[in-house]
Amino acid sequence: MNNNMKVENTFTVQKILRRLRAHANPKNVAGMARFGINPKNTLGISIPILRKLAKEIGKDHALAEQLWKTKIHEARILAGFIDDPALVTPSQMDRWVEDFDSWDVCDQVCCFLFDKTPYAYQKAIQWSRAREEFVKRAGFALMAGLAWHDKTAADKQFVPLLRCIEQQADDPRNFVKKAINWALRQIGKRSPVLAKKAVPVARKLAASKNPAARWVGSDALREFIKKGMVT
Repeated sequence: MNNNMKVENTFTVQKILRRLRAHANPKNVAGMARFGINPKNTLGISIPILRKLAKEIGKDHALAEQLWKTKIHEARILAGFIDDPALVTPSQMDRWVEDFDSWDVCDQVCCFLFDKTPYAYQKAIQWSRAREEFVKRAGFALMAGLAWHDKTAADKQFVPLLRCIEQQADDPRNFVKKAINWALRQIGKRSPVLAKKAVPVARKLAASKNPAARWVGSDALREFIKKGMVT
């Protein structure tokens, strides 16, 4: 047997959907809705179950695209887990981000797929300036994911992201401002060098007359103080 031959994936969309529906929990859907998760096309399946299934399936770009097209909430999260970031294109990223309709799908896809693509920094900046709520959230969720996961990135790569945070922090929409705050905190905690750049941003925003910007800065500053990053 040729060890270089690719083993065909025995999972199909139909088989995966049967597995997902077997785990459906309507009570969970109601609970998820209370946390701001869109209940439309949602089965109520926990992330650990989806991660376990993703490991069984393995990486499969074509299958991920098929799962995405089902429009089922958990199928889309699963698509983000099994897609191959090396095969993801900028056009796919733009197409998927336009479909985001819930903060959890947005964050899972951004932090476990999109942040591993070569286009992540470019898209983070591009999307952070968008008008659509979940596209804009995706920009900042992607920044948080990069600060969290991209261990090889130089500190200087995050400086333009901090400028975006400062410029866009006046957005009052809850799902946006929470992602902006998340990005600021993750970047600041990444390294001592970035802490010295993020803390002044947090202070400036905390002193803003704009309520959203003031909340973003004040909340980040509290965490920076708690972590001993502010002298």
